[in-house]
Amino acid sequence: AHEDSPYIVTELLEGEELRERLNERPLPVREAIEYAKQIAAGLAAAHSKGIVHRDLKPENLFVTKDGHVKILDFGLAKLRPHSSEPVDSLVATQKKMTDPGTVMGTVGYMSPEQVRGQEVDHRSDIFSFGMILYEMLSGKRAFSGASAADVMSAILKEEPAELSETNAKTSPALDRIVQRCLEKKPEQRFHSAHDLGFALEALTTPSGSNPPDHAQPLTKESQGRPGWAGLRHRERLAWTAVTIFLLLAALTLAYVSFGRAPIGGDATRSYILPPEKASFKSADLNAGPVAVSPDGRRLAFVATTEEGKHLLWVRSLDSLAAQPLVGTDGATFPFWSPDSRSLGFFAEGKLKKIEAAGGPVFALCDAPAGRGGTWNRDGVIIFAPNHLGSLQRVSASGGTSSAITRLDESRGELAHRWPCFLPDGKHFLYVGAKLAFNANEKDAIYVSSLDGGESKVVIRAGSNVAFAQGYLLFLREPALMAQPFDLTRLATTGEAFPIAEEVQYVPDSTSGVFSVSENGVLAYQTGAVQGGTQLSWYDRSGKLLGVLGDVARYATPIISPDGKRVVVDLPDTQTSNIDLWLIEVARGLRTRFTFDRASDISSMWSPDGSRITFTSNRKGHFDLYQKAADGAGTEEALLESEFEKFPQSLSLDGRFLLYYVHDKSGTRTDLWVLPLTGERKPFPFSQTEFNESYSKFSPDGLWIAYESDESGRAEIYLAPFPGPGGKRQISASGGSQPRWHRDGKELFFLAPDNTLMAAALSGRGEMFEVVTVRTLFKTLAAGPGYQYDVTADGQRFLINTLVDQKVYTPITLVQNWTAGLKE
Repeated sequence: AHEDSPYIVTELLEGEELRERLNERPLPVREAIEYAKQIAAGLAAAHSKGIVHRDLKPENLFVTKDGHVKILDFGLAKLRPHSSEPVDSLVATQKKMTDPGTVMGTVGYMSPEQVRGQEVDHRSDIFSFGMILYEMLSGKRAFSGASAADVMSAILKEEPAELSETNAKTSPALDRIVQRCLEKKPEQRFHSAHDLGFALEALTTPSGSNPPDHAQPLTKESQGRPGWAGLRHRERLAWTAVTIFLLLAALTLAYVSFGRAPIGGDATRSYILPPEKASFKSADLNAGPVAVSPDGRRLAFVATTEEGKHLLWVRSLDSLAAQPLVGTDGATFPFWSPDSRSLGFFAEGKLKKIEAAGGPVFALCDAPAGRGGTWNRDGVIIFAPNHLGSLQRVSASGGTSSAITRLDESRGELAHRWPCFLPDGKHFLYVGAKLAFNANEKDAIYVSSLDGGESKVVIRAGSNVAFAQGYLLFLREPALMAQPFDLTRLATTGEAFPIAEEVQYVPDSTSGVFSVSENGVLAYQTGAVQGGTQLSWYDRSGKLLGVLGDVARYATPIISPDGKRVVVDLPDTQTSNIDLWLIEVARGLRTRFTFDRASDISSMWSPDGSRITFTSNRKGHFDLYQKAADGAGTEEALLESEFEKFPQSLSLDGRFLLYYVHDKSGTRTDLWVLPLTGERKPFPFSQTEFNESYSKFSPDGLWIAYESDESGRAEIYLAPFPGPGGKRQISASGGSQPRWHRDGKELFFLAPDNTLMAAALSGRGEMFEVVTVRTLFKTLAAGPGYQYDVTADGQRFLINTLVDQKVYTPITLVQNWTAGLKE
């Protein structure tokens, strides 16, 4: 106020609305991309403050005389005067708060969720942005109609014409960005305007695929001049020559720059998009962050093809394309050899290696669920073979592995993960994870040695770690941190500071998506891990029947015997410990079942539905407990010992509990049985040199279906209980997670590509025979533990379904990342 008079100060803008430019002609591609990058940057800034525009359209975008784009009228659904524009551009709703059920925005630029009157978030602005970018490039509306109702219907049900049909200069990469913005489901769009800006920026870098548009619009006068065709032909040749020259120069510069250690200069940043018709698979329990080779010349990463194969890819930084490595289907968590010529990775329950240029794949040793590896110049590999247990060492030539670290139960440790050799090839870093909430202690990064001896804490952090150029790099969610580290004293020498924000982090595996080379090349991916899973009902044909509850990070959904409730594992977003929750099938109501400050997981119902059995690490290792299903009374300990134990099945008569056990090294799992009557003395059911895990009693209690990797990959077998007797193989091309039909005549399991299979069985007792094994349907089953369950009649399947299978954020690549750190 001035002299008791209120006033408002606003910016004076000279220029015109974007609508005026669009009324004249489609914009040149280069100009459209430049405007789009500015709009995305403005939205990212607004969204970071919690502001959603809700009415983004060309009328609310102002282009100044110097080419800057301003976003106007935030949060306002403004009525505009009548004009001759088509109905869909000007129909606006009443200004009102965004309560669910209230339609807000301008009809022609609404997102599907706005049309439905649902609550909206920043992803609604991304949809509107996509319509504006489409219009800038094509000169046409993405969705149009004779009435507002027709337009709204088109937004909900139709897809716009491909941009290549309206503008031949639009590259496939740019077309894909527009299509991703215009996905009907919010979770399938770009996760943020920040990510969208990265993708647009990549179009104008050597790693992108869209060259600048230098051509000016043609006029009738110019097209009619004598010699115009020849002039245009010479111009095209000239621009082609310039483009080729610049591309070669860029490739040469990339080769020279990435082929040697940076010497001074500024940090340079670029972006790497996923391979054509593939998507990065980085932020997942069974994926793997990008890995930069030690010489800084190549990237390795896991990407998913259109066919659903998770392959290991390698991209040279002096190339514009990545190459998939044949034979690496199912690869996770790649790491490089010290000479940058080979890669280690995990697949099919094994630690494997392959030449980076391609070739045969060699299995080195068992690793049921690998969690990182590191390789030194003496040919020693240290790796985490499982999500639980200590680190192991093995020769890069293969052989029997042996323990290199010991879990400290006094500190509550349950897992050692993400080892990283220091430059001397003798000392290494790793993460000690408790996987349980403790108010006084956190996970820590340790340093140890191949010579043995006590490990010591270096940093209190629960993240993978890397060393480069005198710094340790690790995550303190969500920032990537750097901290000076003295290799002589094996200790930090200064405070940690952030070098990148919003780097992806997967709390379930205590891993961040980043990697760094010895010569200063840093790679990471930004954005929060999105999606989670949705419990979804399907029939035998694969038809979606409905969903249960909301989207969350579920694991191991188990249907009660009466079909009225489901018990699931669910992590606490604040403490990261895991509890059991019950969901009512009829109402979708979710209530908490366990409350201990530990991880309570892997549950099962008693045959009569009165009790729930589960495992908990509340005493430092996973032990077996049971509790009344109505929550009354105290929890009863069934079996406590030093081994990690996970319940699998209860016999239908309630007499036997089947569970699997990790050996102390964490490299092998065996099946054991706990009698629930008499002395309750456990005995082994299958104790071999191989891994036996997911297992279920047959309804008559005479057989056990289980998963074993004795053939070199996971397959499903049947063996008589309690034995003796020969086993029978059920699956032929891989299988996991068996489930029985209640009548005992059918056995379900998942194929390696997550296709649900059904094996028809005949006979009873020792006369069991496999009649047929047939495909039911392809699933998006996800999450740790059992990923599905089946109703008693075998007609419906509850599948823990991945909501967002793809990661659209490009890889951020920073050369000479330490430049300016000391300024």
